[in-house]
Amino acid sequence: MAQAAESARTVILTVDDDPGVSRAVARDLRRRYGAGYRIVRAESGESALEALRELKLRGDLVAVILADYRMPQMNGIEFLEQALDVYPGARRVLLTAYADTNAAIDAINVVDLDHYLLKPWDPPEEKLYPVVDDLLAAWRTSDHRPVPSTKVVGHRWSARSSEVREFLARNQVPYRWYSSDEPEGRRLLAAAGQDGQRLPLVITAEGAPLVEPDAPELASKVGLATTPTADFYDLVVIGGGPAGLGAAVYGASEGLRTVLVERSATGGQAGQSSRIENYLGFPDGVSGAQLTDRARRQATKFGAEILTAREVTGLDVNGAARVVRFSDGSAIAAHSVILATGVSYRELRAPGLEELTGCGVFYGSALTEAASCQGQDVYIVGGANSAGQAAMYLSRGAKSVTLLVRGPDLTASMSYYLIQQLGEAPNISVRCGTVVEEAHGDGHLERLTLRDVESGKTELVDAQWMFVFIGAAPLTDWLDGTVLRDGRGFILAGPDLTPDGRPPAGWELDRPPYHLETSVPGVFVAGDARAESAKRVASAVGEGAMAVMLVHRYLEQS
Repeated sequence: MAQAAESARTVILTVDDDPGVSRAVARDLRRRYGAGYRIVRAESGESALEALRELKLRGDLVAVILADYRMPQMNGIEFLEQALDVYPGARRVLLTAYADTNAAIDAINVVDLDHYLLKPWDPPEEKLYPVVDDLLAAWRTSDHRPVPSTKVVGHRWSARSSEVREFLARNQVPYRWYSSDEPEGRRLLAAAGQDGQRLPLVITAEGAPLVEPDAPELASKVGLATTPTADFYDLVVIGGGPAGLGAAVYGASEGLRTVLVERSATGGQAGQSSRIENYLGFPDGVSGAQLTDRARRQATKFGAEILTAREVTGLDVNGAARVVRFSDGSAIAAHSVILATGVSYRELRAPGLEELTGCGVFYGSALTEAASCQGQDVYIVGGANSAGQAAMYLSRGAKSVTLLVRGPDLTASMSYYLIQQLGEAPNISVRCGTVVEEAHGDGHLERLTLRDVESGKTELVDAQWMFVFIGAAPLTDWLDGTVLRDGRGFILAGPDLTPDGRPPAGWELDRPPYHLETSVPGVFVAGDARAESAKRVASAVGEGAMAVMLVHRYLEQS
């Protein structure tokens, strides 16, 4: 009864200057939470602060605060910053339009934002309630105290600092960034007994300092699962991109004891995409991070284990078991394996680039760096969808975005809708038949030498930011000698293994390989790592699901 009484006095507060939106948010919240919580709404930041102060004086508790970003006099971030002083333990949500997602990301550092929601949130059963449910559960278990956050102290032009920020962001680990040359950053370094020569310094929520941590150490210290709970599984999925997440969801939901192993962060290349507009069911587009977060939560809901920062170095056949070996010497075994290792962006080969990687030169979208590109000239190398999506995203804040494309035009590798969008963006220019000849800079990127492919003429341009998206290399070298691959390293499967109608060498079963089965029975491949795959998010998810269906067929006949 005491817990019920406390819940009845607990408030969920929402503030939006649009009366219609304010009433709609409150209506949806009351429909779901009205029986157990008091829903309070306000139509300005100042009136919401007055309500919070009154609640504080009465001794009421506030569990969740939802604030609209675009409000006159006091915007949502400014309001949440002041609300933090009144109710530091309340979970904070920012309601934003798609164009304001940069502000929402920045708010994580300003007000310890717990979540941001894009408007409209219909249907609330899918977009609003799951978020609020999670925040209420977290608030209840935190004893209503502020949740300590991970702190990262680093330098703007430190490659390792950039990698750590990207790792935490892509793994949905909230953190606060402090520059090593600002007062608070210096105070944190001094408290940890560091002089700033070794960066980044990561201070965990529990206060433990980590100096230049590698990914496995960082993952284990910030609460990510890195150790399997068992030695044997029905299914091991290697790789956490769309194909791997799809396989984990379907494998676990269909009763297979499933573990997904990811070397960096779930989502793969798709998880770094600023906006995916051609994925079924999302007519307004969805960011790779949002799609990844939903898929990850879905997989764990069905019971799949997800291991992060674990590098797989080998795959062995031991009778009916398939043994997956890790870089630290440990191993797990399973009845079946799905290889969803995906691809990585190829490195751009030109003088100066290797030294400046992470210091102005980035591979992939590096969304954590986007805020630093505000008002600056940005160069993007590549002509496929990932490059176009990054150009559109960065153009919202950059002074100019220049797309450098080796080929004569974009039609060979970019979707038509993206080409249209690029053409309509006033601050995006496309330079076809152009390559990067050399990068220049002392400690960070400062200039680029560009070369015209046809004429050979070179040009020196000022540049502090360059993002590279130039094709894909499969992450399959560790499989050399285990499964058959094509000349570029992509994994052969199904009909590609039997072009002459005969099974591959060493195949001992009296049936041909299933459609996504590799040259090793019980080992399947899905997504971009498969030879001749479509290289699209939807097809990767579909192949992950199909691979699980074939795993069932394999297990039934084993």
